[in-house]
Amino acid sequence: MDQMDRTPEGLGVSAPPELLAGRRVALLHPAWHSCGTYQVVLGQIAAYRALGSEIYPIAISSDPAFTPGRNWLWRSFVQSTPELCRGPRFFGGAPLHKIISPTFLTDVLWPYLHGDQAVMRLGMATRAEISPECTAQRFDLIHCNHFFLMPLAQRLARGKAPIILDSHDLQARQFALINKRMPWLKPAVSYEAMLAQELGAMGSADLLLHLNAQEAGEFGALLPHKRHALLYPATPPAPTGPGGEDIVIVASNNTANVESLIWFLREVAPIIPGVRVTIAGNVDAGLRTQAPEEFSRYRGWFMGRVDDPGGIYAHARLVLLPTISGHGLSIKTIEAFSSGLPIVATSLALRGLGAEAHKLEGVRVADEAASFARAIQEVLQDKPWDPAARKNSAARNYYESQFSQKAYESHLAELILSVTKAD
Repeated sequence: MDQMDRTPEGLGVSAPPELLAGRRVALLHPAWHSCGTYQVVLGQIAAYRALGSEIYPIAISSDPAFTPGRNWLWRSFVQSTPELCRGPRFFGGAPLHKIISPTFLTDVLWPYLHGDQAVMRLGMATRAEISPECTAQRFDLIHCNHFFLMPLAQRLARGKAPIILDSHDLQARQFALINKRMPWLKPAVSYEAMLAQELGAMGSADLLLHLNAQEAGEFGALLPHKRHALLYPATPPAPTGPGGEDIVIVASNNTANVESLIWFLREVAPIIPGVRVTIAGNVDAGLRTQAPEEFSRYRGWFMGRVDDPGGIYAHARLVLLPTISGHGLSIKTIEAFSSGLPIVATSLALRGLGAEAHKLEGVRVADEAASFARAIQEVLQDKPWDPAARKNSAARNYYESQFSQKAYESHLAELILSVTKAD
C-alpha cells in the first residue's frame, strides 16, 4: 500500500451508513471555538454519527485546573459551543496540583518561558484528567486532533484501538509565527526543537490525516515511514441567500489574521473611498492591541464575535480574503466558497487548494494593495448575484465536490475501513 493515500476527485460512492454501528469512537480535540479547528471537529463528529458510531467528543483544555466536573470553569466554553450540546460531551484538563510540581516547573514551564510551546502543550495533555465516563470505556477507534493531544490518545487506546491523527498543519511553524511577537526569555527555543517534539508525538499514530496538499507533502517527507492521507475537512455550507449589500471579512483572533487585517486596513482601505466593510469575528481583540490606530479609525466596521457566521454570508454581496500570513488550509476560504459569493482574495488565501481553485469564475486573485482595491471596485460595478446564481456558482460547486459533509463522510469511511479492517 502506498504511504500517501489521496482522496479521489469527485467521489462517486456513498459512505456505508452503518459502517461503525456499535463501535465506540473517542474524538479528542482542543477546547477551542470560533476558529478553523472547531469547524473541522464539528464535521468529524457529524461524520462519525452518520457512520453509526457511538461518538465521545472530548474537549481538552490547555488552561490549568480545567478538570472534568468543574462546570463553572467550563461555562464560557460550553456557551460558545452550542453545536456540541446536541449529544454527550466530555472534558479534560490538568489539575492544579500536577502543574505546580517541581518536575512540571523544570521540565515544562521553564522551557515554555523560552518559547517552547510544543513542550507546554504536550506537558498539559500528559497531565490531563478526562471525564470518568471516557476513561472507563474500551474504544474501538481514537480520532485525535493535533499532535499535542497524542498522550491522551495513547492512554485511551490502551495499546489496542487504532489511532487516527489529524495534524491540522505543521504546528511548529505556527508556533514560530506566534513566537515572533512574544517576549520570551533568551535563548529562545528553535523551530527545529519544537518540530522534533511534534514529529515524535505523531509517531504512534496508525494513520496521519492532513488537511491540504502542501501539508501532506511536507509531513510525508518528514515521516516517510508513516502512512499519510490527504483528507480535506468538512466545512458547513454558508447560506446562498437572500443576499444584500455587505462586503464582508470573517476572521478569528490569531496572529495570521491580525497581520492580514492590518495590511488590509493600512494599504487597501484608504484607496477604496466610499466602500464600507463589515468585519465579523473576534479578530477585533487583536487589532485593539496590535494596531490601535487602525482599529480606532475603522471601529465602526468591526462586529466582534458573532453567534451565526452564516448570517454574515447570507446578507453579503462580496467576500474579501486579504490574507498575507499563515500556513495550512484556510477554513474561512472554504466557507467563502460555499456561500457562492464573488470573492476577492490574495493567492495565499487559496493555499493548500488545487490549481483549479485559482481559476474559478467569480474568484479574483490579487496580491498587491492596488490590484486588490481595483478588484473590489470591479465587483461592485457588477449586478449582485441572486441566490440561484450563488447556488450554481463555480465556487459553490467546487465546495460541494471537495469540502461538503457528504464528501468528507465518504472519504473518511474508506480510510477507516483500511485502518480498522471492518467488514
